[in-house]
Formats: sequence, structure tokens, C-alpha cells
Amino acid sequence: MKKKSVLVVDDHPLVREGLKVILGRSTKFEVTGEAGAAAEGFRMAGELKPDLVIVDISLPDESGIELTRRIKRALPDSGILIVSMHSKIDYISEAFKAGATGYMVKESAPERLLSALATIAKGEYYLDTPLSHPVIENLMKSPEKNAGITEGAYRRLTPREQEIMRMLAKDLSVKEIAERLFISAKTVENHRTNIKEKLGLKSSIELARYAARLGLIDVDEWKN
Repeated sequence: MKKKSVLVVDDHPLVREGLKVILGRSTKFEVTGEAGAAAEGFRMAGELKPDLVIVDISLPDESGIELTRRIKRALPDSGILIVSMHSKIDYISEAFKAGATGYMVKESAPERLLSALATIAKGEYYLDTPLSHPVIENLMKSPEKNAGITEGAYRRLTPREQEIMRMLAKDLSVKEIAERLFISAKTVENHRTNIKEKLGLKSSIELARYAARLGLIDVDEWKN
């Protein structure tokens, strides 16, 4: 039986070595590549086209969640397992929304890793059992009451741009938005530029006024 190929993306050499040792004991998986940053990981994913990718959520050049989103677009058949120190529901739900097929915390026992990869290799989702119920509840929450706003120019924004616009209107900084959405600050800045161009706005104050007029934010939240 041919082993499933695995690409490991983690910025800590010791962690990568540990994962390679665990997988080296398996008869089902083999590590065919490793990377210490998102850019390198994305390049290698394109070259190797692995069956499975193990991604750390915190990478030096880009969030592992954003990398997951890019890999999934390029390689929809590759299973992606996020292995992270973070067990917060927001991180986990964002990972699955980005296209991850599994999520486990680094403190889990080594045998959990093999179990996770085996589950993902079968085309099923994997999540550490204690975390499953609250995460599913979070994913099943109803959309925001303002999600259906139909004003013309606003409708031309992508869903991500609409989300970022609401945050900008509430006076969140680029850094704060990037951290909440698990994307880079540069990506947020690009979205902000696109939003202003699409809406014909020149300043943050104009954006806030526009958002308040649409009812995206409460007037008493608006800071002049």
C-alpha cells in the first residue's frame, strides 16, 4: 500500500523534526517536504502536491489560516491539518472556514496525530473531541443581523470587504483587524484601499459616516 505524502509547515525546526519522527514510525504516511514559512510552504505544496499538509497556525510571514485558504484553492483535494498551540474557538472555527479538514492542539498525544491524519485521509473532518461541541455551536450561529443589507455600492463589496468595512467603521486598527481575521496587516490595507475605491470614499471619517447611514454601526459607537 502506497504511503500518503505529507508536507509539514512549521517555523520551529524542533517541532518539524518531532513530527517527522512520529510520522516516520507509521506505515501509512511519509514526509515528502517541510517548510518553515508560509511562502515556502505554498511553493512546495504546488511542487509536491501532497496528499496531506500539516500547518502551524502561527508562521513568521503569514497566518497559517491564510496559508490554508490559499493551499485549498490551489489543491482542493489535499487534506489540511492545523496543529497549533491555540485552542480558542475563534481560531478553530476560522481554520475550518478557511478549508482545513482537521485541527488539533500541539499538547495532544503523538498517537492523536496519526489518528487525525488517518481520518483526514479518508475525506472526513477531524477535531480533538473535547473541543468539538462548542466549535460546532459557534459555526452554527446565525449570521449577523446586518448581513443582508442591500444598498447598491455596498453590495458590490465582497463578503470579506464588507466584514472589514464594519470593523474599520468601528475604529478598529489595521493590526486589530488582522489579528481578529487571522490575515496579514498588508492584506487588510489592500482591502481598505479597495473598499474606499469601490465606494468612492476618501477618508476613514467618510467610511464611518457611510457605515452609520447604512445601519452597519450604531451612531453612539461612531468616534469622530
